[in-house]
Amino acid sequence: MQIVDIAEITISSGSGGNGAVAFRREAHVANGGPSGGDGGRGGSVIFEASENLQTLLDFRYKHHFKAGVGQNGGIKNMNGRKGEDLVIPVPVGTVVKDVEQDKIICDLAEPGQRFVAAKGGRGGKGNAHFANAVYQAPRFAQPGQPGLTRKLQLELKSIADIGLVGMPNAGKSSLLSVISAARPKIADYPFTTLRPNLGVISLPNGDGCIVADIPGLIEGASDGIGLGHDFLRHVERTRLLLHLVDGAAPDPIANYRTIQAELKAYPARLDNKPQVLVINKKDLLDDGDLEILLDLLKEETEAAPLLISTATREGLTELLYMLEQQLSLLPPLPRFEYEPESEADQQGHLDPVFSIEFDDGVYIVHSDSLERMLALSDLEDSRALHRFQQQLYRQGIIEALKAEGAGSGDTIRIGSLEFDYL
Repeated sequence: MQIVDIAEITISSGSGGNGAVAFRREAHVANGGPSGGDGGRGGSVIFEASENLQTLLDFRYKHHFKAGVGQNGGIKNMNGRKGEDLVIPVPVGTVVKDVEQDKIICDLAEPGQRFVAAKGGRGGKGNAHFANAVYQAPRFAQPGQPGLTRKLQLELKSIADIGLVGMPNAGKSSLLSVISAARPKIADYPFTTLRPNLGVISLPNGDGCIVADIPGLIEGASDGIGLGHDFLRHVERTRLLLHLVDGAAPDPIANYRTIQAELKAYPARLDNKPQVLVINKKDLLDDGDLEILLDLLKEETEAAPLLISTATREGLTELLYMLEQQLSLLPPLPRFEYEPESEADQQGHLDPVFSIEFDDGVYIVHSDSLERMLALSDLEDSRALHRFQQQLYRQGIIEALKAEGAGSGDTIRIGSLEFDYL
């Protein structure tokens, strides 16, 4: 399977439905009052962490996701139907980043965890809401709030207690298959593994822990050579590294140095993570070769390596005890630090936006919110006109027109409405 661990997508929540302008029209009811219903709320876009997914491959060909829109309000105080939410499943360990703000907005680290990335727009209120003792027949309604569109980056960083690292063909997949129920693809050539395989092992004390088989690294991985960055990002979210060295390789010491150098060169300084050193394929080494190898390793690290063989299963029990002891000394799995978004944060994205252009002697104001408001207002009604004028001031449009040079008597156009600047 192709590794896809980073993706950029665009999401849009649904716009809220417009409130309705309506009046009771029934037999024997003279001058029926306002009866316009409210618009329905737009659907939200929600991410959900799923254990059934292991890559972001589903986002390779689909980049745009949109929730349902709210329906408009109706007559007889009938409210519009709510827009359908869109739930997007992503692998556990997916970090969500807002591209425009360049900040992490969520870390989906727990199975079943949900995050509302774009809340649906509020439905507009019908004219029945604006009636009072003085103003009994309002001829305007509130437009629905537009949906929120965001460009997001999804990055998968596998979550595991232990990360298996080593050169290609060091035997990591074989080790994972004999100490857990995982059945990764195993073959006698480099880069058999192209994505992290996860397995759950049972430690001697009965605890379970997750082990990630990180695809083989090569020299230059920290600079992105090969699929280096794609592989190394998965190491960031592990508590302990198990560095597996092929003892029967032509130059196991050089291989050890290569992996350590790449871990050190990666921006997150992965070499600072706790490590255990394990030499595989002991069954292929005679006593003399073992002695030479161990002497050379003493010059590289103070850690005493554990000798195992995935073929004969020698040393695996000792390995599990070692892992249990090391994990007992370490803190829980790390999570990314980020400031949770509030509803007010998302609301900030929806602040009214407008632009002004001057064309052929006319100041043209482009404002979606005001044009929606105009469509739902009878400006022949003095209260509706007053409410529209208030919005011109509240949204800063009057000040902006003044800054653009508009003066008394100049023509202003918003949608199909033209009026003189006073």
